[in-house]
Amino acid sequence: MAVKPIVVYPDPILKQVCAPVQAIDDEIKELIEDLVDTMHAGPGSVGVAAPQIGVSRRVCVIDVSKNRHGKENNHGLLLMINPEILAKSGGAVMREGCMSVPDYTGDVERATELTLRFTEPDGNVREFEASGFEAVAIQHEMDHLDGFLFLDRIASLKTGLFRRKSYK
Repeated sequence: MAVKPIVVYPDPILKQVCAPVQAIDDEIKELIEDLVDTMHAGPGSVGVAAPQIGVSRRVCVIDVSKNRHGKENNHGLLLMINPEILAKSGGAVMREGCMSVPDYTGDVERATELTLRFTEPDGNVREFEASGFEAVAIQHEMDHLDGFLFLDRIASLKTGLFRRKSYK
């Protein structure tokens, strides 16, 4: 549908817990299309959550298949409504960036294996396991739905936060 402008920190919507989607109507389907278009337009983006385009709803999209870290292990384009993590395990520290925090990246520890459940735009409930970079990306986008940024997950702002050299 449309590429939407990205909301940038410290906009207060980024710190809000998003409302669950009660019904999948045309408005939600249009939101999902806007999220996909915005993700594809973003430099190196592998996901976008609704609050990042100014909508406080529990919707996000993820696709790590074109990223070098996710090429070999992914579920393709994920259109997630009301996602929830059922289980997680493992752990790794990875460098994360975010379109809503364009000037910085940071080292964040995340689970490396997830069991996830969400509703798809057609109303089907999907449950599956994700691992590696895809699991990290899912957690990053789901954090947006709960009012968290990767900045909130950095163990040490002194040693784990880095000014971005370029945004590609």
